[in-house]
Amino acid sequence: MTQNSKDKALNIIVVLSIFIIIISSTAFAQQRSGGGNKKPGGSITGQIIDSALKTSIEYATIILFNQRDSVQTTGTSTDETGFFTLNSLRPGRYYMQISFLGYELKKIDEITITSDNLTPDMGQILLVQSTQRIDGIRVESERPAMEYKIDKKVINVEKLYTATSGTAVDVLENTPSVTVDFDGNVALRGSSSFTVLIDGRPSILDPNDALEQIPASAIENIEIITNPSAKYDPDGNSGIINIILKKNKFNGTSAIFNTRSGFDYNYGGDFIINHKTSVYNAFINVDYNKRSRPGTTTENNWTISNDRTFYVLSSGSSDRGMTGFGLRGGIDFSLSPNDNIGLGFRYGERERDGGSSSNHTEWNDIDNLHTDYSGINNSERSGHFYTLNMNFLHKFSKKNHELSGQVICSRRDMIDEQKSKVLDTDETISSGQMTKGDGPADRWRIKLDYILPIREKQKLELGYQSRLSISVDNNRQYEYDSTSGEYEALPEYNTSPEYTRNIHALYAMMGGESGNLGYQVGLRGEYTYRNIDIDEGTQTFNINRWDYFPTIHFSWQFNENQQIITSYARKIRHPRGRWLEPFETRSDAYNIRVGNPGLKSEYTDSYELGFQKSIGRNMISAELYYRVTHNKIDFIQTVYPDSVDIFLNSIVNVGTDYSYGSELMVNMTPFKFWDINLTGNLFHYKVDGAIDGESFSNDNFLWNSRLNNTFKLSEKTRIQMSGRYRSKSVSSQGQREGQATADLALKHDFISKVFSATLQVRDVFGSGKRESISEGTDFYRYSLRERKSPSVTLSLTYNFNNLKPERDRNGEDMAEDDF
Repeated sequence: MTQNSKDKALNIIVVLSIFIIIISSTAFAQQRSGGGNKKPGGSITGQIIDSALKTSIEYATIILFNQRDSVQTTGTSTDETGFFTLNSLRPGRYYMQISFLGYELKKIDEITITSDNLTPDMGQILLVQSTQRIDGIRVESERPAMEYKIDKKVINVEKLYTATSGTAVDVLENTPSVTVDFDGNVALRGSSSFTVLIDGRPSILDPNDALEQIPASAIENIEIITNPSAKYDPDGNSGIINIILKKNKFNGTSAIFNTRSGFDYNYGGDFIINHKTSVYNAFINVDYNKRSRPGTTTENNWTISNDRTFYVLSSGSSDRGMTGFGLRGGIDFSLSPNDNIGLGFRYGERERDGGSSSNHTEWNDIDNLHTDYSGINNSERSGHFYTLNMNFLHKFSKKNHELSGQVICSRRDMIDEQKSKVLDTDETISSGQMTKGDGPADRWRIKLDYILPIREKQKLELGYQSRLSISVDNNRQYEYDSTSGEYEALPEYNTSPEYTRNIHALYAMMGGESGNLGYQVGLRGEYTYRNIDIDEGTQTFNINRWDYFPTIHFSWQFNENQQIITSYARKIRHPRGRWLEPFETRSDAYNIRVGNPGLKSEYTDSYELGFQKSIGRNMISAELYYRVTHNKIDFIQTVYPDSVDIFLNSIVNVGTDYSYGSELMVNMTPFKFWDINLTGNLFHYKVDGAIDGESFSNDNFLWNSRLNNTFKLSEKTRIQMSGRYRSKSVSSQGQREGQATADLALKHDFISKVFSATLQVRDVFGSGKRESISEGTDFYRYSLRERKSPSVTLSLTYNFNNLKPERDRNGEDMAEDDF
């Protein structure tokens, strides 16, 4: 990050921090003053007591709900004497829930605040113990690392501490249905086409870039939705990954501070400060992250040209790095019991760089004359982005009758540079190329959702959404001039395509329950306008199209511990802007990329059948799925004309692919100190199509598995071991070999739920690699990339007035099994 960027980032932090503080202070002052003629708010008091021991319970959780619509009004926790107070309450009818680890949930109905009784006192409230003691040992309930719900999987990130020091990508590496390759590219059920949401809102960054920007320590949960309803955008053949960031749930001021450091220039930190009252909730979050991935590369290529076979062997080292800075903040206001409005922002700077140095040997099968040379490649992609959002919610008098809306505007400015050079044995530069690209991208998103209850267990949902986007990519190419020793511009190859894409959508859904049967049927219609304008109208490519996306979900509840669900959804994958550029661009000395303006969108039909069963604290979830994708988009390699060692990488619709398989997920606790989470995915993949007029068909069975073991060594110390395996996979032109990796982490709470340290070791056995083969009628490419390992990182976490230490019934410190 340059000094100018740092200064700019610092200025933005100061301005936005002052903005949040001013708004928060103003709202707080209004709350304190009561708003002029406003009547003073009411309060509820009480004391939480152990029903058996008759002792007070500290840090018990108190949540107050509105009796009319069951919406959470406020919450707090008890002090060291078990007392609590809920302030600034409007007259009305409420009910209360009290919970604490090791006790049964307590619910108190019909709490009324009136002008004659503004301060009801609940007196002593007794909680009943739910934990058991066996031979003096306390058995505690624990939150699982993964929860399987009827329509999604929820990953509790704080339990996956082998990913504590990483990003959202590292968390997903331990997530069902998701695989992460050697370069950190994420795939959902084998597909790289998915949608990333952050707190339910889309990001202006590409999915992988957005995930790498978010530190794991800032994430509360991750939701995996493989067959979303018609309410969601249908983009992404494999579904949605929704990142839920941490937020304070109770009144008062709280903060979380994290810092991490490891070998090979891996370090970072983040903090979030939150202030919440019954009227507003304001927060600000800052994070910085630097990561490096050094490794080695080996390649073995041959090509055929003019009845000759040319061979190239190469080996060398590489280093890929990422530096990210992020700032987010927001404030939510409760304007009335039925009206809420929220304002938020996110700003980020990111820099992704990569470099490689390799030695090459080249010869052919005729004269067998060997030529040695070396190559150096460097790439950098950097820039900044921001997102502003406003949302509102209005609740009508009828329960669950709601109108909500959202407006999001985003902007991204990125600079991309690729530079390569070839050196003779005397280190003289014989050739070199450089490409540069830059340009802004702007997006607007407008959404309106309406929910109308028809009967007690039936509702109609209607909505409208607009997605408006425009971007410009300025591309320039340079070639090394041995005379001047500089990279000289090639203006004849300069291009400035402008992309415009507007999507307008309407959706309707009907859902409800009838006995044990649950159902939801939806239909979404989308109109898409897309235009590509190259060099101010020299070439234009556009589409005007209507698409329809039906969704169907049915569930059957056998009992409270056993259910089955089936669903269908139609989805789409829109081509990215860069894929549509109809001109050649150098990626490095040996690869040229060209887009395809005639590329069609992919359409996917997705079917699922799932079964879930709880057995005590153990959970079993099994799913069957079938997915067929039309207009399959794939990257194709061919030998560049009049060349023997340069490859042309193009993108085409190759045909149709099919995936069908099953997922099994098991949560077990064989002993009180040992938790096991096992997931497996077995599926068959097939792709049929044609490349350059020649038909092909590739298929194979794949299986992925992951195993997480968590051992509780003491009340304050836990160790986690995780392992993953991914089998060999095929593509239109080749295959990728399987790999197995293992991670290890140790966590210790120095001050229970206040200060903790986590030591993390990734790729313990150094088995992480990417080994692939691609081949055509006139070429063969073998590539092996291995990373430096193991990677060791130490993370420290401090909680201020947020996750507090708890006490057991004898007054001793008790830490929840929680990460």
